[in-house]
Amino acid sequence: MTLAPLSRSAGLRRLLPDPGPGRPLALSTLVNTLGNGLLMPTMALFLTRSVGLSAVQVGVGLSIAGAAGLLAGLPAGYLADRVGPRGLLVTLNVLAGVTTSALALVHSLPTFLLVATVDAVFDSGGSAVRAGLVAGVLPAAGRVRTQAYLRSVTNLGIAVGAAGAGIGLHYDTRAAYVTLILLDAVTFVVAGLGLLGVPRVAPHPRPPEGPRMPVLRDRSYLAVTALNSVLAIHYGLLEIGVPLWIAERTSAPHWSVAAVFGVNTVMCVLFQVRVSRGTEDVTRAATLSRRGGLLLAASCGLFAAAAARSAAVALVVLGLAALVQVLGEMSQASGSWGVAFGLAPDAMQGQYQGIFSSGFAVSRMLAPLVVTTLAVSWGVAGWLVLAALFAAAGTALVPVTRWAASAGPRAGRPPAPDAA
Repeated sequence: MTLAPLSRSAGLRRLLPDPGPGRPLALSTLVNTLGNGLLMPTMALFLTRSVGLSAVQVGVGLSIAGAAGLLAGLPAGYLADRVGPRGLLVTLNVLAGVTTSALALVHSLPTFLLVATVDAVFDSGGSAVRAGLVAGVLPAAGRVRTQAYLRSVTNLGIAVGAAGAGIGLHYDTRAAYVTLILLDAVTFVVAGLGLLGVPRVAPHPRPPEGPRMPVLRDRSYLAVTALNSVLAIHYGLLEIGVPLWIAERTSAPHWSVAAVFGVNTVMCVLFQVRVSRGTEDVTRAATLSRRGGLLLAASCGLFAAAAARSAAVALVVLGLAALVQVLGEMSQASGSWGVAFGLAPDAMQGQYQGIFSSGFAVSRMLAPLVVTTLAVSWGVAGWLVLAALFAAAGTALVPVTRWAASAGPRAGRPPAPDAA
């Protein structure tokens, strides 16, 4: 993607997906993530200041909901293969809108747990089905590129939505919080209905013989999923580890946390598509994931180096760390899409994307514990452990992807019968 001044129509066209299914997908994603941006900074404050829950109760409740959500990916993906992903995703979006609106009725911990758990199931299921829909409506060469556009749109939507949430948060009243929640609920429904502009994908009947879910027997794909889950811990690093590290272990001003997030958002919006080039080939995608792991490792070293420095030096080091981190993040994300799509049989994209999505959900669930233990509690030594973890997972992904490309259903051979 060649970047041109945004004031020129040609430049704007280059920032949009090519004409076809990618455009309604991008518009739906933009609407949905605008709503996410409204809710993300609102949820914790609404639950603590309006509902009256403690911070611990909120954390435990979200963890329980996340655990339930990670179990939804594979069944949702399998169902998408059987009935078609578009109609299922529209339904899941509408249901997610209903459960999100139900947050406005929460007045106790039990009702919060119920609503949050159901909402997480619909949300996680929707993520898996969305990837299957992308695989179903686009040729192999366009899937990763479209995912990159969608991620750029996601960052833009969340940033704009979060800015809008600031208006409601300024009033700090239950009415303001409920308004933001209901607006988010509406965006789910509108985004779901917007998907009707995407072509319908014909369902794939279940093969008359063989296992119901071959992905669970595809050991090589499961290994790729596990390694990607390790790399995906970096999302928790930016959301949790870096803000706490800056505030507690460096002399940099607290506003530098917002600057790090700003660098990440802007870079992802502008360059995610460019970084994704060539990843329709699984070997190149795995190589890009390896580069992402090594860059993430380097960023860990830089974040660690910001400790015990003057405020000015810490700011410079943090700025460099933020740039290296976002380059690693974009590389890892693009590589993961190429590997996930490229290794999955076309007739089973739903269940394969479902298991891959579940692996990502596991990393999001474990990331807070891993990051706070290593990066925050252990200090510099913990950052170095994280660096080694990212470097090792990224490096291992190349030979494991090579193994996966030559084994299992994708290579035309049945998966090993003794796999779980």
